[in-house]
Amino acid sequence: MSAASEITRRAKSNLAFAFQILSPDRREDIMIFYAFCRTIDDLADDPEVPSENRARSLDDWENGILRGFDSPNELQQEVISLRDRQNIPNDLLVAIIDGCRMDLQPQRFATWEDLSDYIWKVACAVGLVSIRIFGCADPGCERYAVALGRALQLTNILRDIGEDLSNGGRIYLPLNDLARFDYSETDLIAQVQDERFIALMNYEAARAEAFFEEAANALPAIDRRAMLPARIMGEIYRLLLNKMRDDGFHLFEKRYHISKARKLMILFKHLMLR
Repeated sequence: MSAASEITRRAKSNLAFAFQILSPDRREDIMIFYAFCRTIDDLADDPEVPSENRARSLDDWENGILRGFDSPNELQQEVISLRDRQNIPNDLLVAIIDGCRMDLQPQRFATWEDLSDYIWKVACAVGLVSIRIFGCADPGCERYAVALGRALQLTNILRDIGEDLSNGGRIYLPLNDLARFDYSETDLIAQVQDERFIALMNYEAARAEAFFEEAANALPAIDRRAMLPARIMGEIYRLLLNKMRDDGFHLFEKRYHISKARKLMILFKHLMLR
């Protein structure tokens, strides 16, 4: 088993689940890319490693992509081969590294515009690489990738509010959104769940829902079949967003997920309708 396949197998994520629908060659390529993203995220996120060492590891990856690795390991060889084979711009790979680098210190985002820049790096750039691997034909598919990336990442941010607070006190919600509902950073850290919190969550969920809708409207007809894995991911995460909202956003007590059986139903539905 390749290094990329082993990393993807261990992850058991919604993204990896959707890869099963791809042809073997595209599945291998997307697993390499997923393993790259997973590795970069883990390097930035490991609390057992001093932040300066994590920063150095991310710098090594960036330098290797831009200038070549001195002694590349198996995954680094696979990533470089994938980049060259799929004509993936270095800028997109470096953006992903830069976004994860932002997580080396506890984050605060004053405005949606500030958060949007972070999301572009850690999610939209991922989407823009993925559509190349999936085989998009219409350049307009890039708008779909960006909108879907924003929707998926916002959904993740809501689901992981409690987990992020416990992991170095991270807060990804824009602080001016908190102020809009008279809900403070102190309230969030204290896990206050009142009508202000619910109103804030509904506001952010509506923003994510708008991006899901934008993505659905932006997908070129010619690319619907190629984007089947992305459409499956979109439906899983949209269902997750609705599940949190319908349950009243009990985000500090539970981590919401979609069952494997439900994901299989979504997969089979799309296979039938494609």
